[in-house]
Amino acid sequence: MTAADDVAAITRLKYRYLRTLDTKEWVGFATCFAVDATADYNGLAFDDPGSLVDYMRRNMGQGVLTMHQAHHPEIDLDRDDPDRATGTWYLHDKVIVDAHRFALEGGAIYSDTYVRSDGEWRILRTGYRRTFELTWNLDEPGGVKVCGPEVRSRF
Repeated sequence: MTAADDVAAITRLKYRYLRTLDTKEWVGFATCFAVDATADYNGLAFDDPGSLVDYMRRNMGQGVLTMHQAHHPEIDLDRDDPDRATGTWYLHDKVIVDAHRFALEGGAIYSDTYVRSDGEWRILRTGYRRTFELTWNLDEPGGVKVCGPEVRSRF
């Protein structure tokens, strides 16, 4: 397998991770992770893939509409270990919860570590830090709250 093949496989893995999250395909979502994977989404941390998948299943199930798009991948293969790589991605996401009349749109920078096991790339560590977040009540779209990584304001 060439370096380009590895980068393509890691890219497909990240896209599958996002697609299965948004389509709530929890079995497929779980297969994206190494057995000892961890995650930290702007402070929402998980020490194992089981607790991460369970949390998403409980909190992002039916009635929670989501869109996660990752762009501009920067994938680096480990020169010393051909079965490790890191990646940085820009995330654009939206969440709509009609039952709570809540909406969120945001941006973040993902930092990932990948490992190859049994010939397949998996996520060993994933997480992001927000660059911005907009939240609003669907009944009051003019009451958007804007949060950046360091400043909170209301418009």
